[in-house]
Amino acid sequence: MPFLTMRHDFRAPVDGSSTLAEIYTAAMEQFRWADEHGFDFGVISEHHGFDDGWMPAPITAAAAVVGATKRLPILLSAVILPLHDPIRIAEQLVVLDHLSRGRVWTVLGAGYRPEEFSMAGVEIKRRGATLESHIEVMLQAFTGEPFEYEGRTVQVTPRGFTDPHPPILVGGGVEAASRRAARLRLPMMPMNADPALPEFYADEAKKVGFEGGYVMRPSGPTFIHVTEDPQKTWSEIGPYVLHEAQTYARMQTGGQHSAPMVKAETIEDLKAAPQVLVGTPDDIVERAGSIATGGALTFNPLAGGLPPKLAWESLELFAADVLPRLRPSA
Repeated sequence: MPFLTMRHDFRAPVDGSSTLAEIYTAAMEQFRWADEHGFDFGVISEHHGFDDGWMPAPITAAAAVVGATKRLPILLSAVILPLHDPIRIAEQLVVLDHLSRGRVWTVLGAGYRPEEFSMAGVEIKRRGATLESHIEVMLQAFTGEPFEYEGRTVQVTPRGFTDPHPPILVGGGVEAASRRAARLRLPMMPMNADPALPEFYADEAKKVGFEGGYVMRPSGPTFIHVTEDPQKTWSEIGPYVLHEAQTYARMQTGGQHSAPMVKAETIEDLKAAPQVLVGTPDDIVERAGSIATGGALTFNPLAGGLPPKLAWESLELFAADVLPRLRPSA
């Protein structure tokens, strides 16, 4: 049985059909819905400077979701660490770890959009090295003991609720990222399913004498919409999903690829993409049965600012006619 994941980027619709306030309200309600329906993760990402309001403050959003839910684990995927002060991020994650009783997981990534680094006044060419040094600082900060950082004494208190520190993973999608995660003695959540990444990780882990690490390779569709009439539904949701796919694809730098990325010029391109699944309840059940162990069915109900009414129709049909077949005991 694949994981069930609810993702929100809190983006405004391209046609102004919903206000940003309506999108925020619907996203929070859908996280609560996911909590009540046994979903395995809620996902929030980070990007900056988008006209449609892509979530720039994932830790703040996660705190709100934690307060609105009871059991749903939250995955911050990813926090772009080089854009931030590692001491401040460590403090925020410690507090969030206590508020959530350990149910917030954070993927720490290097980032890749030049515009975001320019906006933060950070050198993009050193982002990998900066990510590694910032994580080392955070791991030291999580001990709760005073230490020297950039010529001053710092101390992060309180210690986290989770021992030895709040759950963190290292992101990335290339060999250097895999080796970095192993050197840091942390698990890795790559941005793509490249089968070589776990091999690089294992090789570096062996070199540094690290045991017990793992790589969580993504698999499964990253946009799901359940409907009794796929043809009619595509006519309603197509422009929003296409906007989502095209803006995300434009963000990727040369030679880079990630699991959700779809190169689509038209809605027909979307229909052919394995990441996009718009189908009947039977279609969803069939696809779920083909997903490898550790894979996920990822819902992004408001993708591209998709109208909440259409999103709710999909989720309610999933709950009524798909979820009972996937998890009869739910």
